[in-house]
Amino acid sequence: MPITLENVAIAVRDLEATIAFFTDLGLTVIGRQTVSGEWTDTAVGLDGNHAKIAMLETPGGQGHIELFEYIHPDAIETEPTLPNEIGMHRVAFSVDDLDEALAIAAKHGCHPLRGVGTYEDVYRLTYVRGPSGIIVMLAEELGKR
Repeated sequence: MPITLENVAIAVRDLEATIAFFTDLGLTVIGRQTVSGEWTDTAVGLDGNHAKIAMLETPGGQGHIELFEYIHPDAIETEPTLPNEIGMHRVAFSVDDLDEALAIAAKHGCHPLRGVGTYEDVYRLTYVRGPSGIIVMLAEELGKR
């Protein structure tokens, strides 16, 4: 059976701030909507489900992220995920210029968890704590610039 990854969905506390973060990094908003009704209650498994959503895509349209800000039921705040926790881990992006990407992230108050590492002289990469505690990996392939 063929299978295709459609998108990764992330619940956020502030949709506009999260959109600003990802669009500054180079993603594009390709759709926005507010969803509610019986079909969402059934599909998502939450009674009275009502959310604002935005779909973003990477340049070239290969990757998609769907962001949700819940109107009802109330969003549940949790501790930010740690890199070694079981479950949804991170979203990763290749960037042409890691330093530029980090400067953009910093404008949003988002900084590396520890620093920038180099993997086998192939990549410079880091994990950034993004909006709503999302872990975002940014990686620059060395020798591409």
